[in-house]
Amino acid sequence: MERSERTLYVLLATLIVLLFLTGLIIEGPITVLTNVVLLQTKGARLISDFTLYGVGTAMVNAASVGALGLLLAYLTSVSLSGPTVAAIVTMLGFSFFGNTVLNCLPIIGGVWIASRLARKKFGSYSLIALFGTALGPLVTYIMFSINLPYFISIPLGILAGLVAGFLLPASAGAMLQLHQGYNLYNVGFSCGFLGLFASSLLIAAGKMEGLSVEWNEQFSLALFLIIPVFSLMLIASAMILEKPKTSIKGFLAIQKMPGRLPSDFFDTGYTGGTFLNIGLLGLLSWLYLVAVGAPINGPTVGAMFTVIAFGGFGKTLKNTFPVVLGVILSTLVFGKSLTDPGPLLATLFSTTLAPIAGQFGFVAGILAGFLHLVMVEVTGSWHGGLDLYNNGFAGGLTATLFVAILQWYKTNRPEEDFNS
Repeated sequence: MERSERTLYVLLATLIVLLFLTGLIIEGPITVLTNVVLLQTKGARLISDFTLYGVGTAMVNAASVGALGLLLAYLTSVSLSGPTVAAIVTMLGFSFFGNTVLNCLPIIGGVWIASRLARKKFGSYSLIALFGTALGPLVTYIMFSINLPYFISIPLGILAGLVAGFLLPASAGAMLQLHQGYNLYNVGFSCGFLGLFASSLLIAAGKMEGLSVEWNEQFSLALFLIIPVFSLMLIASAMILEKPKTSIKGFLAIQKMPGRLPSDFFDTGYTGGTFLNIGLLGLLSWLYLVAVGAPINGPTVGAMFTVIAFGGFGKTLKNTFPVVLGVILSTLVFGKSLTDPGPLLATLFSTTLAPIAGQFGFVAGILAGFLHLVMVEVTGSWHGGLDLYNNGFAGGLTATLFVAILQWYKTNRPEEDFNS
């Protein structure tokens, strides 16, 4: 095991233990465990802020789901690098507002069945399994929210999760071809696609309720500090693994990379620079929320963890800034508040489109971010909130449009333009 991989194991294990112990201290073991069990029975569609059931409860839930992801990576002998860290930390982040161990397991099981049918090692599908937990609400919504007897709804929810997981490997490959790697949340795009069909079936059966927003605005010191503490741990790791000058040099080199899938920054040799990039992304995301006076709650913490997650797998300070700026401009142009749930989450999650800015430049990144907000505010209703990675779904649609236009232009522009 390489030094960077050992460091990643230590950092992720430390984060998981820190979340678990902090949660127990805040609310007490009995209260936390009782609430975490209760949390498993929630439909968990977008947006369900788990901190409303207790900040400690949300932290312990996140720790349990993060541990599940880390354990799965270890048992399948998958190298802990850019994409694996992205999957585990994203799962953990969304466990503050949607993922639970219960709704993750059937999805993972369905992907495992697909790997067996394809006669492939589960390790080769493990990333799809981890990211595929975005469809977790499909499981628990059917189990507990469609007003059927539990002896029918619970097996039906498990079956729905298994089927969704089974279909994910095939759909993820097809969706990647559409946007050609310019949407970092590719499995989120795939989950939105499958969620459209699941939601349509539930609507046809008269079992789909309207979406609502559960949004905690109460201050919590533990939630307020978790992102900057973890970000500073990452920055310190960069300086310990390599000399500060070497880490900064690697960080600057990474900024020149477009970030198009698959871009594992840990494979570049800039280990310290990658840790520095991840830590700074997390710290700046947190500073943005503080600057605009946004609440630090379950969804916003989950969003910041997702920004951190892809700091070693596609996102840099350079390629995320134009997209974020585009969302901010779109928010202001259409008369919305920067701290409303939709625009606020879109600002952070829009960084899924960072490769567009990295490949095609600053203006393209702004345009992508501007359009992304328009899309993401309607796509959630399309899949009924069953896809937690709604920004991945909207980002896939936006990226597909950009790729189609750019490919058409490259194919049809006059030959002399190529030589000018």
